[in-house]
Amino acid sequence: MTRPLADRRTVLKALAGGALTASLPFVSPAAAAPLAELTLYGPPAGPSVTLTHGIAIDAFTAIADRTSFRAWRNPDELRAGLTSGTMASLVAPIQLGANLYNRGLGVRLLTTMTNGLLYIISTDPEVTDLASLRGKTLAAPFRNDLPDLILNSLLRYEGMTPGTDLTVQSTGSPIESIQMLVLGRVDAALVPEPAATAATIRGAALGVDIHRAVDIQQVWGTVTRREPILPQAGFMVTDAFLDGHADLLEPLHQALSRAVDDAIADPAAAAANAADALNMPSDVVAASIPHSNLVAVRATESRSAIEAMLTVLAEADPAVIGGHVPDADFYL
Repeated sequence: MTRPLADRRTVLKALAGGALTASLPFVSPAAAAPLAELTLYGPPAGPSVTLTHGIAIDAFTAIADRTSFRAWRNPDELRAGLTSGTMASLVAPIQLGANLYNRGLGVRLLTTMTNGLLYIISTDPEVTDLASLRGKTLAAPFRNDLPDLILNSLLRYEGMTPGTDLTVQSTGSPIESIQMLVLGRVDAALVPEPAATAATIRGAALGVDIHRAVDIQQVWGTVTRREPILPQAGFMVTDAFLDGHADLLEPLHQALSRAVDDAIADPAAAAANAADALNMPSDVVAASIPHSNLVAVRATESRSAIEAMLTVLAEADPAVIGGHVPDADFYL
């Protein structure tokens, strides 16, 4: 248990992720590459390190004269940006992209950006796996969105039922989940990177021992009898972008590949370039990169792993992926 309100403010300052919205300027289909301006959108989480670092090292110069990054704060803001057409090139949960594609909302997947970055962190030394959460309270962000869907799928495979075997407290963000953990209101929290690393580092500064209790990717591999790969997020473009700039898809993928390789090779530099955009200290971002499983895999190559994930997620309710696994046209 930690000191109350003052500590809560400290946690908020250290962990809060900011976001802004902006639109991609219209460029006519006849316009030649590079674009005058390109806005890349992403979450306040690991894959956006690739975007911000790529911008800093000029990985996108063959695509646009000027490239900028904007963070989306939560899945509702993301959905609004996609359905309105405001966000035309972005990193988003692959499950959400599949759902929108199946509903005819015109989004395609170009590149898988992470093989999984979810962890359960805890202040309770007895919490070491999913089974040890029996009788405990777990905070989890974004009810009915990807982290929650993954958690429910894994609990189902473990034979555990929320509300019976454990209490799952839904929160509005990873930050809120961490606050509840630090303040002793829950026993554990499900959070993505870099929030998981931020919690362990800042918890130590506050005198709270927070440990990384469960690697969700490893659990996924164990309970589904597959590789420990969770292709959670990917780089997507809208049909409007695709119709006007299909010639930019391969350069975009190559830019993402260069950026992620450079970020993994030099986490300190990547973190320095991402810290302001993610509103987190650079030391936290740098320490999170080895746990973020950052990749840049062409969607057509990662299709099998994606379909495996979506199939498991849809077992309880096919509506979460729009009724069925997307067809081949979803993958660019």
